[in-house]
Amino acid sequence: MPIRIPENLPAYETLERENIFVMSTDRAEHQDIRPLRVLILNLMPKKIETETQLMRLLSNSAIQVDVELLQVEHISRNTSLTHMDMFYKTFSEVSGQYYDGMIITGAPVEQMEFEQVDYWDELCRIMDWTRKHVYSTIYICWAAMAGLYHHFGVPKYRLDHKLFGVFPHYTEGNAPLLRGFDDVFPVPHSRHSEIHREDIEKVQELEVLSYSPLAGVYIVANRNGREFYLTGHNEYERFTLKNEYLRDLEKGLPIDVPFGYFPGGNPNCEPKFTWRCHANLMYSNWLNYCVYQQTPFHPEELEQMG
Repeated sequence: MPIRIPENLPAYETLERENIFVMSTDRAEHQDIRPLRVLILNLMPKKIETETQLMRLLSNSAIQVDVELLQVEHISRNTSLTHMDMFYKTFSEVSGQYYDGMIITGAPVEQMEFEQVDYWDELCRIMDWTRKHVYSTIYICWAAMAGLYHHFGVPKYRLDHKLFGVFPHYTEGNAPLLRGFDDVFPVPHSRHSEIHREDIEKVQELEVLSYSPLAGVYIVANRNGREFYLTGHNEYERFTLKNEYLRDLEKGLPIDVPFGYFPGGNPNCEPKFTWRCHANLMYSNWLNYCVYQQTPFHPEELEQMG
């Protein structure tokens, strides 16, 4: 089944070109199906790139998914206002609605204290709102640290050097989110901060689902099955890390060649795309086992579940 997005969204043409099953809003309205509603709060600077990455993963499912985009009250310098006005909603426009799933992306603000981020108060209101208006929420990278800090008081710690590359990870337990995963699987990371396992283990509601000896905690879950915190970027495309590496070099920032990414560690070689299968599987598992089979048929029942 397809994801349902506006036909004039830039991601629509890209995904259709890749033979990924997308459906225009007009066509989907003629189908008598209860689709899943998924909201994406996109905090990344390159909005269109992130939209496409996430929608590509959400399309790899037998479930029809209606995707909506959300923004905070922060002017984006890397995406046109026309695009934002046309495709993105504000929190006031969605606050009275209910969603089966939500994704909150990372943001390039992790070297700041949470309270110094200019949209922190609005983000806290949105994170609180998810618990009564969204069945299951995925937090990515900085958003994962922000969510763990806001909901559970888990601190983040600044790293001496940027954690950058594709690292091996291990699964722990048999959570539905990781059903079908290999014992060891690769995930890209690109961050200046980390969370510590001992802080997670102090919180009764939380459990670690995946850990890397090199990259640390990767996936933390709320034991109620409704919140997942991912410190890495499994949504990244083949060249995302390369583009970040070249960008930092051009800016004169201290940056190492991304770990485990270029063959032989040579940045002149084309990077291998080694994490795509597990990324697709994780989002498919999330939609099927964590959302579709659990979310109430009448979304307003979420008010009583929060």
